[in-house]
Amino acid sequence: MENREIKVLPPEEARRIAAGEVIDRPAALVREFLDNAIDADSQNIEVFIEEGGISRTEVVDDGSGMGREDLELCWFAHATSKIRSLDDLGTAVTLGFRGEALAAAAAVSRLEILSSQNEREAWKLCVGPGEKNPPLLEQSRRTRGTSVRALGLYDTIPARKRFLKRPGSEAAACRQIFNEKALAFPGISFRFSQDGKLKTFLPPETSLRERFSRIFLEDREGAFLHEIAASGKGFSVSIIAGGPELYRQDRKLQFVFANNRRIQDFALIQALEYGLAGWFPNGTHPLGAVFVNIDPALADFNIHPAKREVRFADPGAIHHTVSSALRDFSRSFTMAASFRRENYSELNFAETQRRETGREIFKTDPNRESLVQNAMAASSQNDLYKPETPTVSWLAEEAVSCKNLPESGRIRYLGRLFGLFILVEKDDMFFIIDQHAAHERILYDRFVRGPVPKQELLVAIPFKTESPGDDRFLEAKKEELANLGIVLHKEEDEWLIEALPSGWNLSDRETMEEILNLKNAGENMAGRWAATLSCRKAVKDGDFLDEKTALALAEEAFALPVRLCPHGRPIWHEISRDDLLKAVKRS
Repeated sequence: MENREIKVLPPEEARRIAAGEVIDRPAALVREFLDNAIDADSQNIEVFIEEGGISRTEVVDDGSGMGREDLELCWFAHATSKIRSLDDLGTAVTLGFRGEALAAAAAVSRLEILSSQNEREAWKLCVGPGEKNPPLLEQSRRTRGTSVRALGLYDTIPARKRFLKRPGSEAAACRQIFNEKALAFPGISFRFSQDGKLKTFLPPETSLRERFSRIFLEDREGAFLHEIAASGKGFSVSIIAGGPELYRQDRKLQFVFANNRRIQDFALIQALEYGLAGWFPNGTHPLGAVFVNIDPALADFNIHPAKREVRFADPGAIHHTVSSALRDFSRSFTMAASFRRENYSELNFAETQRRETGREIFKTDPNRESLVQNAMAASSQNDLYKPETPTVSWLAEEAVSCKNLPESGRIRYLGRLFGLFILVEKDDMFFIIDQHAAHERILYDRFVRGPVPKQELLVAIPFKTESPGDDRFLEAKKEELANLGIVLHKEEDEWLIEALPSGWNLSDRETMEEILNLKNAGENMAGRWAATLSCRKAVKDGDFLDEKTALALAEEAFALPVRLCPHGRPIWHEISRDDLLKAVKRS
């Protein structure tokens, strides 16, 4: 074995190696620059990237700015205005505090900072990696605030630059960081521009719920988003949670923040899932975010270079508070929604008759009417109970032939249970029918018979793939995808979605993900897509079905040749009359 001497690395080499741990990709520049802009009390922040942030990453703000003396020092390692000693780590409330970001950026890129504390005087600093790039400080012009620009990331460190991903992937990571930062600060205006084009504009919002909805949801989906508050000793939590109408197949839209920093905390993600358990279809997940605001003395934010992890003094208390608050909310919401649905048809019918005939067909019992008003008044005082679940009137037209209702006596409708199940009696049997699973199977059988009806888009949806493998898949399957209602066209370095299945209502991002997920379907791509379409379009848990529609859906369910949903779950559970009699010891 070769005998190697231990030597101390030259300062510049050690500095660049250490910087690579802090700035590992362009998204890290976006994260660190945004932290500084937010800490400067900015009200308007803009992010600009080129080539995925590799050639240029810039953040512009209108915050408090820096003077000449600050600019001279800001790029040195551990230069910071946010702490003065180790003891200050226990009370720091800013996002950035270690003094590593600008020093690391200057070690791996050409760094330019232009800043002003007023409308009269501004200074510009230029500094880059290596001795060949001495710092240059000169007077300039700028309104109040700071612009920080990193150019040519890793140009002087080819070994690291080789491991950066293609610009499209790096841009997606930058945008994800941008969204996460913007989510935690709804009162600030944010803009994100990529290669000269404005991609995202987020105006100031009045709540976390509104900001979450604007970033991640379609317009109509925001009505099913709720905000819950809870607290414990030394901390408080704000929880954004989607109702069962917004379920997802993965956990990509689940977030945890501690003192407005996005962190990785499996226990609190678990608390989000546990708290809403039983409110979502099997195998699906809620979307939402948990915001923990905690006394800095009760949490250690200094255990990860990028501050992605936090050590809480009492994590169990926070976990319990989050899961309990969600459990109480879902229980209360379900009860309130169930009560409203029970009265929905009667009250709506009465209002319709009043409009059309000018007279009342019937009056509800005075006590009951008072109870309805009280429930509505209570729900109007809290956003948790505002969203109404609309009647699924389209179900009868799209999936069920209501003209061929069963003859009286053949099947008897008994009602609905938990907003999930249709209850019917048929041939001395009691059936509990899963309304989502039944409708899903009906639609699935229709889609596999094909072709899938498609609708041309007025404006094509552009997207770029993240790998050559994605491009090869889309090119090879273009014709087959067209038969599934997905019409694609390749134009230079991006794909255009020109048509989608009729009634498709997912966001552009989700649409792209669903299409690319078909890579894993193998030879059964048509079946996989049919399952996706049927699940998306089927009546959801909690959707209101009137008696006529529910009865027709039950009848079609009994006519199905396969009595399992496309994912293998049974459509109904049946109990015989004899079994019921035995259960109450009457046999």
